[in-house]
Amino acid sequence: LAEIDLSAPLRRSFSLHAVRLSEENREYGARVVLLIHETTAAKRAEQMRADFVANVSHELRSPLSALVGFIETLQGPAKEDREAQQHFLEIMAKEAGRMTRLIEDLLSLSGVEMNEHVRPRGRVDIGRVVKSVTELLSVRAAERNLTIDVQTDGTVSPVLGDGDQLTQVVQNLVDNAIKYGGRDSSIQVRVAPVERLPQTGGPGISVSVRDFGEGIPEDQVARLTERFYRVDKARSRSLGGTGLGLAIVKHIINRHRGALTIESREGAGSTFTVILPVFREQEQDGAVSA
Repeated sequence: LAEIDLSAPLRRSFSLHAVRLSEENREYGARVVLLIHETTAAKRAEQMRADFVANVSHELRSPLSALVGFIETLQGPAKEDREAQQHFLEIMAKEAGRMTRLIEDLLSLSGVEMNEHVRPRGRVDIGRVVKSVTELLSVRAAERNLTIDVQTDGTVSPVLGDGDQLTQVVQNLVDNAIKYGGRDSSIQVRVAPVERLPQTGGPGISVSVRDFGEGIPEDQVARLTERFYRVDKARSRSLGGTGLGLAIVKHIINRHRGALTIESREGAGSTFTVILPVFREQEQDGAVSA
């Protein structure tokens, strides 16, 4: 038994098993049969699991350590210091909120991955979803002197999907635009029909969210949907990011048999576009409205 790894053109792993043949089973003079089994997928899955556990442990350890430290300080040196107590309690509330968001996103990601193979069968008014989300987040945008400009091009048909999950997709994309968009600028949200989807050949609807922030280096764009990947870790944490938002978006869109594209240029902002298949009644008997 042996294992080998090939690094080019892509890294692949194999396990090798040598089996000695008995005299009666030796054909063509062969004495040994070499069995080769590819283990690339299994190794990748194991590495992803190990990385995931390590990342979760790190992300939870940091705020938990801060909470423990502040509790000890409040019980000791700051026990009678009202001003210090107020300051530390505010920080503790912030760290506890960070842990709560992380756990909620982990549960959300787990739920999405569990049902990713099950295609949704609902009818969703994506235009209404976009309007509802942007109205809800407009207050947060205003706090950063940002305006949200929603444009609808042409007739927007209902899409095939899960209303709650698609709401989460739009929320995550607009929320990211608010966090990373440049102050005193705008966020452009555009909803438009797509004549033909490359995945299915049928019609679809696109929802794009554009910001005018700092943009993302080209070599990092492809990694944005990885779990816990952040272009600027310190800034992301200070803004309340968990590093899971785009991973959740990717898996939801995969479940909907749609597509997610990201375009960005440093100094010119970013555009995140989701494309979803249109709801077709004849193919979805018994589907419910959302």
